[in-house]
Amino acid sequence: MNIETNKLAVKTWLESAGDTCIFFYKFMRNTFSIEFEWSEFVRQCYEIGYKSFTLVGITSFIMGTVLIIQLRPTMVDFGAESMLPKILTVAIFREIGPVITGIICAGKIASGIGAELGSMKVTEQIDSMEVSGANPMQYLVATRIIACCLMLPLLTILGNLLSLLGGYLAMNFTDKVSFYLYFSKSFNSLTFTDYLPAMLKTVLFGFAIGFVGCYKGYNANRGTASVGIAANSAVVTASLWIFFIDIVVVLITNLLF
Repeated sequence: MNIETNKLAVKTWLESAGDTCIFFYKFMRNTFSIEFEWSEFVRQCYEIGYKSFTLVGITSFIMGTVLIIQLRPTMVDFGAESMLPKILTVAIFREIGPVITGIICAGKIASGIGAELGSMKVTEQIDSMEVSGANPMQYLVATRIIACCLMLPLLTILGNLLSLLGGYLAMNFTDKVSFYLYFSKSFNSLTFTDYLPAMLKTVLFGFAIGFVGCYKGYNANRGTASVGIAANSAVVTASLWIFFIDIVVVLITNLLF
């Protein structure tokens, strides 16, 4: 019984991997087409980027404030409270900012895409598009994935700046630090190797979020229950991929720099 169960599990995994590769090939083929849906792409940038900014901005601002409040007592004990802007900036730009933004967007964007495409699949809207001669992969999938790849870095940059602003306000609860001095210390602590890997991670995070959300929704089973399953599975899978990509990029970065 265990052998048969293992064989079935392996078969299911291989089928899923094959379906994922085919889906990726179709996405790539439709992405570099001269008939790319630019109007839908712009709309998705608005839906994914602008409508996610409030949540990302509030979370990032609070995160920067809390980090300064928690770090300050320890840094005061070592007489290094002047290092707070540098520590916060490096931590936010290198690791915390991209990962937190990715996780937030995985919960909001991946679930939204999975539920939207899943409901279209269940109600046979995608089948209707194919019958009418439209290309659902190009209109529904390629535009959403590319929009995610573009919007995630922008959301991360804006979130990082708001984190620094939250840290500045938190420092002024107890210390009087000028705006110019705080941000001078913050940005002088960054190097090129702090920017490049972080931006690369956010692009890959965006691809993972968009691809997983589209794949789960596009391949939803029949029945209304499958819409919720697709949305939930998209969030979990995208979050796991974010952590996996983060580990790989950090390891490669340490080897190269």
